[in-house]
Amino acid sequence: MVQVSPVGSARRRKTWPTVIAVALTTVFTVAACSGNQAPEQPKTIADKGTPYADLLIPKLTASVTNGAVGVTVEEPVTVTTAGGALGPVSLTDENGAPVPGEFSADGLTWSSSDPLEYNASYTLNARSSGLGGQAATQATFETHSPENLTMPYLLPNEGEVVGVGQPIAVRFDENITNRAAAEKAIEVTTTPKVDGAFYWLNNREVRWRPAEYWKPGTKVNVEVNTYGVEVGDGLFGQDNVSTNFTIGDQVIAVADDATKTLTVRRNGEVVKTMPISMGKDSSPTNNGVYIVGDRYAELVMDSSTYGVPVNSPNGYRTEVDYATQMSYSGIYVHGAPWSVGSQGYSNVSHGCLNVSTSNALWFYENTKRGDIVEVVGTVGSQLPGTDGLGDWNIPWTQWKAGNAST
Repeated sequence: MVQVSPVGSARRRKTWPTVIAVALTTVFTVAACSGNQAPEQPKTIADKGTPYADLLIPKLTASVTNGAVGVTVEEPVTVTTAGGALGPVSLTDENGAPVPGEFSADGLTWSSSDPLEYNASYTLNARSSGLGGQAATQATFETHSPENLTMPYLLPNEGEVVGVGQPIAVRFDENITNRAAAEKAIEVTTTPKVDGAFYWLNNREVRWRPAEYWKPGTKVNVEVNTYGVEVGDGLFGQDNVSTNFTIGDQVIAVADDATKTLTVRRNGEVVKTMPISMGKDSSPTNNGVYIVGDRYAELVMDSSTYGVPVNSPNGYRTEVDYATQMSYSGIYVHGAPWSVGSQGYSNVSHGCLNVSTSNALWFYENTKRGDIVEVVGTVGSQLPGTDGLGDWNIPWTQWKAGNAST
């Protein structure tokens, strides 16, 4: 009879191999008491390592693989560990220059923080340490080489104070065939929050504006993150651009053909009224809402820029002072001393708003990009919404619906 003695707590702390050995010995002894056959010799188990320790070796997972070609530059390179402490991690270009990166808050993931270059080679080295040892990975890879690149240009400019009618304008130097992808890469953040929508004026320029004029004091941040993004037919963004701007005082001027005057209001209060002469019947000034654009202390007005030869009966080439742009089609508020006698009485211009030199200077100095000029009562048609400074002539329902699929 086999007598089993109690095992104290100190004995219970035996390692697993010792416990297994005791169990095998006990089974073999009991078998020997039950028969007369000679006992089989115990089989020898070859040393196969320590599987439990193997489970404690950390795992490393990288977003790139060794030898990869055509890696996107749109997303950061990442490496993550499981079951260990991550580090050190390095990502270097083909010249050995390091690419900056940062660890996540829990220290388990490293991500590159600067965008990679197109058509370049990089090497990632990462190591992780755990209870079962260390794990390491190395990957040398190449980024993709786009067939063509397009550069985005952004308005308003950084730090600019603009009027309540100013849209966000992103213009590319190539035709964009995947408008939806381009829109997705543009992020608009406002304080306070303002809802708005995109609308394409043409194949290269997209605008963003709210349903109504901005509120003065609104702060706007725009991030155009097109670098690495395909915007159609193998065309990728060349760079990212951004801007921050602020909405200034509300300045709205009304040019009324019935009174031949331009009345300027700042924050609802009339601050200036001046006589004007607008486009004659053969070249009337368009009605509608205009957005103030660029301003020039001196500007040459040349009819050939919109298809009328200078030497034709309706042609001209005249230098003017204090020209404030109202449309891409060539309408300005500018000094016109030759028509002072007609200002306030009759329309004699080729479409511009003629004012005296002193009034032109006042308008030049007291308006800013994004201020509004409303023209009413002329015999002309409405300024097209796609003119470039006529955005507010497109009804909000049409603007909000968008035209990315066009």
